[in-house]
Amino acid sequence: MADSSKKSLLGLTLTELKDVARQLDMPAFTGAQMAKWIYGRRVRSIEEMTDISKANRLRLAEHYEIGCHEPTDAQHSKDGTIKYLFPVSPTGKAGGPAEGQPQQFVETVFIPEENDRATLCVSSQVGCKMNCLFCQTGKQGFDGNLSARDILNQVYALPECDRLTNIVFMGQGEPMDNLESVLRATEILTADYAWAWSPKRITVSSIGVKGKLKRFLDESDCHVAISLHSPLTEQRASLMPAERAMPIKEVVDLLRNYDFSHQRRLSFEYIVFGGLNDSTAHAREIVRLLQGLDCRINLIRFHQIPGTPLKGADEQRMEAFRDYLTAHGIFTTIRASRGQDIYAACGLLSTAKKQKHETPS
Repeated sequence: MADSSKKSLLGLTLTELKDVARQLDMPAFTGAQMAKWIYGRRVRSIEEMTDISKANRLRLAEHYEIGCHEPTDAQHSKDGTIKYLFPVSPTGKAGGPAEGQPQQFVETVFIPEENDRATLCVSSQVGCKMNCLFCQTGKQGFDGNLSARDILNQVYALPECDRLTNIVFMGQGEPMDNLESVLRATEILTADYAWAWSPKRITVSSIGVKGKLKRFLDESDCHVAISLHSPLTEQRASLMPAERAMPIKEVVDLLRNYDFSHQRRLSFEYIVFGGLNDSTAHAREIVRLLQGLDCRINLIRFHQIPGTPLKGADEQRMEAFRDYLTAHGIFTTIRASRGQDIYAACGLLSTAKKQKHETPS
């Protein structure tokens, strides 16, 4: 666990690392050396930065640390999926963290796929303000934003980091509600001095946050995934209260101003609930809503969570829904269900961990 008395180097840009070097009276090139050791080699301690002089390493270690948090728990699925639990120090909640506040955790899911692909699903907040009916994370309430460090640490400290081919910001929290940290994290992931990932390997999801989504579209080249779940205004609002603040029709109108026909991809996530949003009428409205937009739809099976009457649709209904959309010009896939035997739904593992810490022994 990181030492709270020291500042973290993980999450700093190259310019900021050079500023650290300058403030500590080190040569300017020391900032680039730190970037190489942190992002290129993922060291755990300043002592490992062996091309920096011993004196400068000692001076640096007086004030800074790498800031790496190892996962505290892991659930392994029989299909190879691994859900990790990371300790975090969230910021940004009104009033700040209370003294003696229980340790907070977020979930990160490693999903190995065929053809040597591996996707990591990262979190951006502890809890979530959006309170979607189908999401366990929303039922936790909101406990704060993650720093760029805590977002990147989910990659940095991952045992399978070297196997990753894709990252999706589809874990706990609404990424656009923590836009500064998400933009900083994706900048470092794609920067030449750091991981140098192509933006095509990163997808950031959103339910639609007024103003924030536009800024992300303007400042980032990463793929975008919009949580749809119903094309009907009132029904979507009953599932996702944020619909009232930024209706899906406004989200789609905004998206029409951007080009998704080349490198950048736009997708819509659609959890299929049996008997609720899986009718032909719903599919017809989706076609009308997205007409002319260069996009794809991912149909998602619902993972049951406590305290909700929602249920998943059967396979036949999902296939019929997919086939209707595909026949009407929208490329649609059914996402493979992964990790159902390991607290698969987002928020279940961290909720269990939080309740354990809050329960007096």
